Amino acid sequence: MNSAPLQLKQGQDRRLRAGHLWIYSNEVDTSVTPLKGLAAGQPVDIVSHQGKWLGSGYANPNTLICARLVSHDRAHPLGQSLLVHRIKIALGLRERLYSEPYYRLVFGESDGLPGLVVDRYGEVLVVQLTTAGMEMQREAVVGALEKVLRPAGILLRNDGAVRELEGLDRYIEVAAGQIPEVAEVHEGGCRFHVSLSEGQKTGWFYDQAANRDRLMKYVAGKRVLDVCSYVGAWGVRAAVAGAESVTCVDVSARALERVAENAALNGVGARVQGLRGDAFAGLRELRQAGEKYDVVILDPPAFIKRRKDLKEGTLAYRRLNEAAIGLLGRDSLLVSASCSYHMDRDGLLRVAQQAGRHMDRMLQLVEQGQQAPDHPIHPAIVETAYLKALYLRVLPAF
Repeated sequence: MNSAPLQLKQGQDRRLRAGHLWIYSNEVDTSVTPLKGLAAGQPVDIVSHQGKWLGSGYANPNTLICARLVSHDRAHPLGQSLLVHRIKIALGLRERLYSEPYYRLVFGESDGLPGLVVDRYGEVLVVQLTTAGMEMQREAVVGALEKVLRPAGILLRNDGAVRELEGLDRYIEVAAGQIPEVAEVHEGGCRFHVSLSEGQKTGWFYDQAANRDRLMKYVAGKRVLDVCSYVGAWGVRAAVAGAESVTCVDVSARALERVAENAALNGVGARVQGLRGDAFAGLRELRQAGEKYDVVILDPPAFIKRRKDLKEGTLAYRRLNEAAIGLLGRDSLLVSASCSYHMDRDGLLRVAQQAGRHMDRMLQLVEQGQQAPDHPIHPAIVETAYLKALYLRVLPAF
């Protein structure tokens, strides 16, 4: 498909010049370049109000973010050659950071490839194409990954709800090679079995890996509660690090079956148990049973997916933190995480503090974390910084 011009209104190129990659529909001079004349995913040449070429990218006239800038080099628009180059750059960072091939290889805008996520599971890759423009590059993406990594298999996990916002169908499909029914992840000296086609996201949450590393020095000899455990990444690792016992709470029976499998795989099956229920119901059941823990980990799904959800979502985070604090002993640790972009770090800390005061407890912030370095943050795109993790010592009120 031929590239079309996309002209911005006067003064609307400032964010792009500062390094941002998104263009909103109200920033386009539609009297000169009507959005309705563009197809979803169509390549575009982005120009300023004065007609100066700013870069190339792709458009979707049906979404609020109507275009994404991909290249500042006229000779290298989005295509397999550029994809190969950017993937190699992304790979260079991960190979410096990780001794084994288990990580997020491509993190969208932060790696210069808006709409593309690639997670690596040894010799297998799982790909998410989240925009119409990147969906149009599907074959080029697969070809570039094969050229750079020669993987045993590539799975397209294009089943996320975000694709519907782009007017795209949701599907899961093997794009190349063979995909095992169960894949293995190595993290922190542990092994985990995951399903790449049925698990959450691409099968694993690599973004919390560094935060899980940070937890391990706190758990030896402790009773640990892992809330929203999924397949046991936090909990099983805590047991391997010496926790006396671990209880994993998750609403999914299949996830808890995988917790048991992963605990056995790492030789800690006798110290890890599962409790089925959503976070609030599980915590309530444990409190009614009179249980107490030394460490509680809260790693819930995003309660605030849109700005309009902020009030209700903030209340949910506070209720969850209150329930967790009610299960903690006199000198204990609460790990409170949020992947809601609209809940910033200060907001999460404020929620935890309010929960502590409500439960007549004193909190000390001893450490804090963010997404792992295979999810690098683009300094000009604050939306790429989404994950927060607070390590809070919980004490009787002073």
